[in-house]
Amino acid sequence: MNFYHYYDRRSGPFASLSDLPLEEAQGVLERIKRERPHSQCAQRHEKYVEYRRNCEAILLGEFRKKGGVIQRTPPYYMTVEHSPWLSTWFEDCGMVVIPAEAFNLHTLSFTYGDSMPAFSPKIQDGKEYRRKLYTYEEILPVIHRYGLPQNWNDDGSQGPERYIEVQIWSGETIRQYL
Repeated sequence: MNFYHYYDRRSGPFASLSDLPLEEAQGVLERIKRERPHSQCAQRHEKYVEYRRNCEAILLGEFRKKGGVIQRTPPYYMTVEHSPWLSTWFEDCGMVVIPAEAFNLHTLSFTYGDSMPAFSPKIQDGKEYRRKLYTYEEILPVIHRYGLPQNWNDDGSQGPERYIEVQIWSGETIRQYL
């Protein structure tokens, strides 16, 4: 299994608004909206940073309950396998691919779909993977049961899940790609 990370080459890989103080993060988002208006990131609403941080607090709490190894907050984000849709998000898209074996698997958590809609109270479709965080061992049977969302829902017509998100709670492996 490989993990993919997509980014704008002008910003570099693994740059995160969540690593910045709130005001600075909001300023960066506004600059992206002005300078990169055709990127998916430029379409984010004004409360995005606040919503992202709330989601990350939920992810952290859920990962702690599962006994995950947390060496970094916020986590880095990747997807399980290639997401054609995410590869269109950036005007000058770069990509990092890292095999799962390169990570301490106990520092990884997963959501079936992007974590924000996965934990959104607005989505009430009753799917078993809503509001759930998985360990590596737990996500494998979910993938076996449902497949990769990008294979059956890359266009988003079947719901918000378009890929499986990986949250990486350590910088150890990622540092090699910065």
